Amino acid sequence: MTDTERLLDVEDLTIELITTSGIVRAVDGVSLHIDRGETVTIIGESGSGKSTTAMGILQLLPDDLAVLTGKVSITGLDVLGDRRAIRKIRGRTTALIPQDPMTALSPVHTIGGQLGEAIRIAGAASGRTAVQARAVRLLEQVHIPEPTAVLAKFPHQLSGGMLQRVLIAAALACEPQLLVADEPTSALDVTVQAGILDLLLELQEQRGIGILMITHDLGVARLVSDRIHVMKDGTFVESGDVRQIVENPREEYTKNLLGAVPTLGDWDETIAHAVDTLSAPAHDKEHERA
Repeated sequence: MTDTERLLDVEDLTIELITTSGIVRAVDGVSLHIDRGETVTIIGESGSGKSTTAMGILQLLPDDLAVLTGKVSITGLDVLGDRRAIRKIRGRTTALIPQDPMTALSPVHTIGGQLGEAIRIAGAASGRTAVQARAVRLLEQVHIPEPTAVLAKFPHQLSGGMLQRVLIAAALACEPQLLVADEPTSALDVTVQAGILDLLLELQEQRGIGILMITHDLGVARLVSDRIHVMKDGTFVESGDVRQIVENPREEYTKNLLGAVPTLGDWDETIAHAVDTLSAPAHDKEHERA
């Protein structure tokens, strides 16, 4: 594997958070890597340290509240050893898709204004006409209909699925090589989730983007991942390719996560008949009793 194909290399990352109750080790010596065109997923319960790991990698934790040690290299740059290095790549070769599209965007600015800001920061275009044209192309890339009209709208005028696509478009403004997707489908219903995941896989296939996926949903991880790291209490308790983790987990914690995924049982004709009877119109029930 050449350096140009290695997008992310994390070695023994530890994150300690300074709280009013003392120092908490939120992430304890985790290591992972992502190559071009790969999706690597960190999965675990809420509070396991998944998002803290992602925010630490991108240097988005407050300097006065978080102490990071270890090594984090993004597109060949050591972002922990040189704190200025992250400014060269964040919003340029590396981008974040944040949690909860309903709150990630400013409610008082239009979609066009916020997307235009991302485009200007990335240096992808300058001048009002060029920025708007670029914004329209980005919305078209994420399959938003009538993109010009959408640019004039405010976030509250769009659905959750549309807002998530807007966030992906903003992340794509810088033509990133590495995408960090922090629970990108957790606030969406199942059918919209499928569309967003299909979109991410399509973009990855077209551009060779590497994706770090953060999720608590094993179903999502199973669909999109090349490798999975199972996280508990700030450490990886099990790591492996997606088939090994899903079909032959070694750790009890991973088995419990798999066991918590709901599955459809066998069709029960007796229950189905009872439901049909209860939902039948009143006059049909009267006829049955007669």
